[in-house]
Amino acid sequence: MNPTLQIDDERMLTLAAQVLEIESTQLLGVKAHLGPSFAQAVRRILEMSGRVVVTGMGKSGHVGRKIAATLASTGTPSMFVHPGEASHGDLGMITTADVVIALSNSGESEELNVIVPVIKRLGVTLIAITGGATSSLARHADLVLDSSVTQEACPLNLAPTASTTAQMALGDALAVALLDARGFRKDDFARSHPGGSLGRRLLVHVSDLMRSGDKLPIVAPDTPAIAMLREMSAKGLGFVAVASGDELVGIFTDGDLRREIEKGTDLLNRCAGDVLRRGPKTVTQDALAVEAATMMEQHRISSVLVVDAAGRLVGALSTNDLMRAKVI
Repeated sequence: MNPTLQIDDERMLTLAAQVLEIESTQLLGVKAHLGPSFAQAVRRILEMSGRVVVTGMGKSGHVGRKIAATLASTGTPSMFVHPGEASHGDLGMITTADVVIALSNSGESEELNVIVPVIKRLGVTLIAITGGATSSLARHADLVLDSSVTQEACPLNLAPTASTTAQMALGDALAVALLDARGFRKDDFARSHPGGSLGRRLLVHVSDLMRSGDKLPIVAPDTPAIAMLREMSAKGLGFVAVASGDELVGIFTDGDLRREIEKGTDLLNRCAGDVLRRGPKTVTQDALAVEAATMMEQHRISSVLVVDAAGRLVGALSTNDLMRAKVI
């Protein structure tokens, strides 16, 4: 640590609280500015046949990238175009079917002002998110979303803080209004996030993870108990299903084995049908894997048998399978 730095924990906490207070107060001001232009912006985006192209310079550009990502992940095709690169060829990414959202707190960003007239000549709807109601950007825009703040959270009132928070919040407001209008649901969100935990929870089905075929521990009711135990050990699931053809008859588990030993059962002279337990817990193959996980947790079991819609045995699922798939 630099010995010349003076670290005062109480002062740091006070400053942090002031920043949050200032930004929350400024967001309430942005809320008060909402009006017909916001609803019109949502309608223009819903009516477009192309994409939302978000652009902005500096800190507004960083916010714009996040807004574009949020829109894309919630059902509105979107991308970010850097205004500096736009004037050197990337403007060709914008088509007449698109809607452009331009961000600038002052509304006087030089890089934006260079490309705005070209965008207008394309006949593209231009939505400005700006704190400059009379700025060059606002004058060119078809619709203006007022992101003006009266104070930055920076103690020098210089660094973009409250103003970028306002831009971000308006972008989030647009995304939420659009997803609501589209009837966007959890499973739609999951399809945009297949690698995330929500995607795994809403997209992965039991049939995707279950063990079947030669990996399924299964014996017939007349199988000698010793052969049944060998099958159970070989498949490593801690149980064996007892079935007549594809008709599930029962189950025999490690726990059942311990109970039979405690009772003094002579397993050498028994078959699977003599010691099986009827009415095992099952889950259908088209159920979500997370539903199977919930059932296993509720009944405190580590594995479950899988059946098809007709109740025929088709597989087995264990908590290890769910953990490997990161469902739990």
